[in-house]
Amino acid sequence: MVTMKKIAELCGVSRGTVDRALNGRGRVNAETAAMIKKMAEQLGYEPNPAGKALAARKNHPVIGVLLPSEGNAFFDDVIHGMDRAASSYVIYGLTVRYYSMKGYDVDKQLHLMEQMKGKVNALIISPIDDARIAKAIDALVDAGIFVVTIVNDIKSSKRHCYVGSDYFNGGETACALLDALLGGKAKVGIVMGSRQVLGHCERLEGFRHRMEKAPGFSIVDIIENGDDEICSYERTKHLLDDHPDISAMFLLAGGVYGACRAIMQLPEQERPLTIAFDSVPSTVEMMRKGIVKAILYQHPTRQGRMAISIAFEYLVNGRMPDKKNYIMKNEIRLLENL
Repeated sequence: MVTMKKIAELCGVSRGTVDRALNGRGRVNAETAAMIKKMAEQLGYEPNPAGKALAARKNHPVIGVLLPSEGNAFFDDVIHGMDRAASSYVIYGLTVRYYSMKGYDVDKQLHLMEQMKGKVNALIISPIDDARIAKAIDALVDAGIFVVTIVNDIKSSKRHCYVGSDYFNGGETACALLDALLGGKAKVGIVMGSRQVLGHCERLEGFRHRMEKAPGFSIVDIIENGDDEICSYERTKHLLDDHPDISAMFLLAGGVYGACRAIMQLPEQERPLTIAFDSVPSTVEMMRKGIVKAILYQHPTRQGRMAISIAFEYLVNGRMPDKKNYIMKNEIRLLENL
C-alpha cells in the first residue's frame, strides 16, 4: 500500500508537505506540489478511506439535483437510484438537495438554477434544450460547479458529462419494432413530450431515419403533451378522432397513461398497436390491459445511481469523468419479461 510517508521519502519532503499538497491544506510551492501529485499518480496512491471521509465532511459537499419530475413517474426511479447511491456516501458528509418542476418552462428552470447559486458544489440537471439554459450551465461551470446532465442533454454547453440513453437509437429501435410487428405497413400517430427537449427530438429523428427502410410506413401526425397526463389524454383523443385510420401509436416520452386512456375509448378491434418507453406502474398496467404491446427500457435507476457516483468522485476524490457520455442501452421489454 502506497502511503504519504513513502511519497514524502521519494520526493525528499516532509509528510506534512505531502498532506498539504494532496489535500489542498495550507501553502505549498507550486513546483513541489506538482512533483508530489505526479509521484502520487505514478504510484497509484489512494487516500485512506477514513481520512478521506473526515476531509470530505469538513468540506460539506452538496449536490443539487434539478429534474422536471412533478407529474412524471419516470423520474421516481431516477430519484430512487440517486437516493441509493447517496446513502452509501453518508460517511463522507455528502448532501443531496432536490429541486423539482413540472414540464418544460425555461424561466422556471432558470429560476431554480439561480436559487442554487452558492448552495451547491455540483449540479445534476435534466435540462431544457434552450440557449438560455446552456448559458446558465456555462456560468455555473465557470464558477467552479461540476455539472452532469441526466436523462436529457443540451446542445453546446460546458457540462462535464451526460448520463442517459441514446435517444436516436431509441427512435430507430421503436420503428424497427413496429415494422416487425406490423409487417412493414402502418399509419403512425406520434405523441411526444416537447420539442424543447433534445432527447425527444432525437428520438423522433431516429424513428424517421429508420422509416426510410419501411416504405409502407407514414406518420399521420405528431402531437406534444408536455409529459402531462391530462393534456396527453385530450390531445390523443383529438388525434384519434381526426385520424381513424391510425394503425400504430408511438408514445415516445411521458404522458403514456393519458394517451392510453384515450386509446381505450376506441372499440377493441380499432385500437392501434402501441409502443411506449419505460416500465412505470401505470404503463405496466396498460400492458396488462393489452393497450401497450411493448416498451423500451432506459434503466432510470441506474442513470440516477451513476450520476450521483460521478459527482461524488469529483467532489470527494477530485476525479474528472473518464468520458463525456455515459449511455444506457435501450432494451425491448414485453409483459412477459418485465
